[in-house]
Amino acid sequence: MTALDILETRPRRTQPGANGATLVPDGQDIDLKARTDAVAAIARQHAADVDSAGRFPEEAIAAARAERLLGVMVPVEFGGDGASISDVVDICYRLGQTCASAAMIYAMHQTKVACLVRHGASDPWHRELLRRIASEQLLLASSTTEGKGGGNVRSSDAAIVPHGDRISLERAATVISYGAYADGVVTTARRSVDADASDQVLVAFLKEDYTLEPTVSWDTLGMRGTCSSGFALKAEGAASQILPISYDKIHVQTMTPMAHLAWAGVWTGIAAAAVEKARLFVRNAARHAKGQLPPGAARVTEASAQLLKLRSLMESGLRRFEQAAGDERVLGSVDFQTAINLIKVDASDLAVSIVMTAMRACGLSGYRNDGDFTIGRHLRDVLSSPIMINNDRILTNVGPSALMVAIPETLQS
Repeated sequence: MTALDILETRPRRTQPGANGATLVPDGQDIDLKARTDAVAAIARQHAADVDSAGRFPEEAIAAARAERLLGVMVPVEFGGDGASISDVVDICYRLGQTCASAAMIYAMHQTKVACLVRHGASDPWHRELLRRIASEQLLLASSTTEGKGGGNVRSSDAAIVPHGDRISLERAATVISYGAYADGVVTTARRSVDADASDQVLVAFLKEDYTLEPTVSWDTLGMRGTCSSGFALKAEGAASQILPISYDKIHVQTMTPMAHLAWAGVWTGIAAAAVEKARLFVRNAARHAKGQLPPGAARVTEASAQLLKLRSLMESGLRRFEQAAGDERVLGSVDFQTAINLIKVDASDLAVSIVMTAMRACGLSGYRNDGDFTIGRHLRDVLSSPIMINNDRILTNVGPSALMVAIPETLQS
């Protein structure tokens, strides 16, 4: 069994195991939905306070642990559910409708788990980490933003320093989302002190391996509960904690597509919640006006149509990634990489437009921070989407690639 086999697209009822296919218990899909709904209910209950206080959504994450959602993507043979990428993005979507901060934390955690599953499952140290994620429901933070490079995740300043079979790393991490609350951190770094900035590795450290000294606070317009502060990260560990595959491959094959789809799942959830509030507002207004629709009704139609477009974009992106999951050639192709990057751009722009349109449907009731139809938190949270790895950076980077992608000759291609 290879690491690629584990994450490859397969029927929901079976998962690949060391000695062949392992049956997934009947009703897993229903069970996963029930577990997700239970976490979503807790997240909804505390979302307003998480936002206003700018605090970590401890109740929602504790519920995710209790429902064993943190390890759902870990293969069955390592104690997880062997959930598919689509399963995970569905969870992100559902949580995004309730508490965007909790949903984004979940999305970032699962992106790191996906990297471990695909690129570390054949390695003893990382295989044991996957077992611990499943059994102990460990929460992994991500550290890819650093110093002057900002959101350029394909460039690292800090380097791995070897000490025999041990390593150390000191990193000026301008952002480590929920870093102070995580059980471990997965971080990029230069391969060695002599390596180029783009010659990177991905390394997993557990909480006992590192210290975090706060350097930058987190007081933002939205996504306040992600607690994405900056830290001086000082870590020591075994050399075996470095994933055996170079980061350039991890970035292309897993990190980028998984992150963009999981994040977009969160943003789609935020948009769906805003549309639902707008629909309720129009229904309520019509009921009080003896059936006459308010002026904002047309905006609900517009927002609903945009939401259908966003959902279609997500479904297409997920299908494309899962079909390509076992093919390194396809994953590394200019066509696939351009498409997966543009999904992030399109999904974020659409989500912002949907939430803004829903607010216009509700008028002052949506603009207010109190009342049943407030959309303020949804708007503030979704406004993070175009600047979370800035869309302008992505469009600039994919510009040359877009010139190389052939225009399809038919709609069937």
